[in-house]
Amino acid sequence: MSFQFTGLIVCGTDTDIGKTVVSAWLVQGLNATYWKPIQSGLDTGGDTAQVCKILNLSRERWLPEAYKFQAAVSPHWAAEKERKCIDPKKLKIPSGRHNLVIETAGGLFVPLNRQLLQIDQLMQWSLPVVLVAKTGLGTLNHTLLSIESLRSRHIPILGLILNGPTHEDNPKTLEAFGNIKILGHLPPLEELNSKELADEWHKQSLSTKFKQLLRNTN
Repeated sequence: MSFQFTGLIVCGTDTDIGKTVVSAWLVQGLNATYWKPIQSGLDTGGDTAQVCKILNLSRERWLPEAYKFQAAVSPHWAAEKERKCIDPKKLKIPSGRHNLVIETAGGLFVPLNRQLLQIDQLMQWSLPVVLVAKTGLGTLNHTLLSIESLRSRHIPILGLILNGPTHEDNPKTLEAFGNIKILGHLPPLEELNSKELADEWHKQSLSTKFKQLLRNTN
């Protein structure tokens, strides 16, 4: 994309919702830089490494984590297991960075420490959110609650990206009750690679859609 935006945040409505793959999709489509400030679960692999592998990202297209923990548990507990505490001062967005896609660690109400929830950090970042939701059973409740929580704190939402098999009813129900736009739908791919992601991005004309949305938020 030829224009420049400041950044956006990718957050999910639940655990294992597909945030990392959607983040890779956005990084590629928006020609952005990837940053996951907090990574727990290094014993099962890191998301930064996964995004770099999928997209074959050059070194200037990703930022190192501010915190990395081994245990695949909530960030606050993963930190405590290593006798550490996540300091929000270390989560400030690096100055001079544009086209930044920030992937959160878990959902909106995941604790980062014993006093700070993830949604509190989102308020500090003051960037628009792309909310990732699954397509199937359970998505209505989780997604609508997440939308309400973001709006009650005046955190801007760009819209939803649905991840999973096509569902006949859930997309239109989410749009109606959530008063929100579905930006895109990432279906199951034959292979998870940059070409498959690029094909879906172009098929859904997402460059045009995001260009307009992000211009309106900056």
